[in-house]
Amino acid sequence: MRVSVIMRRWIGALLVISGLAFGGAALAQYATVELAVKDKKFEPAELRAPANARVVIRITNRDAAAMEFESKALKVEKVIAANGEGIVRVGPLKPGRYEFFDDFNLTNSGVLVVE
Repeated sequence: MRVSVIMRRWIGALLVISGLAFGGAALAQYATVELAVKDKKFEPAELRAPANARVVIRITNRDAAAMEFESKALKVEKVIAANGEGIVRVGPLKPGRYEFFDDFNLTNSGVLVVE
């Protein structure tokens, strides 16, 4: 059975497109860190992540009031509803300390240590 030139090109294009769609996701390396807010305090107040990697910060708000995760160093802000969850993606990050805070409760702050 002979496959026509057009059919071979179509199959080749399909393989390239599927490689870009699925292979690209596998290449993107994300380090995931978990952060909770309870009694208006970050838990833990100090997060750690590897250098030169993209980072996903999963935030769980266990309080009955909304909070706003904000970091000028990371150039990000995200409102998390009461008893809600949210995700913040940053990076890749160079080694250092990246401070963050709750913009709705300025006494609540923490740091992401990248090493």
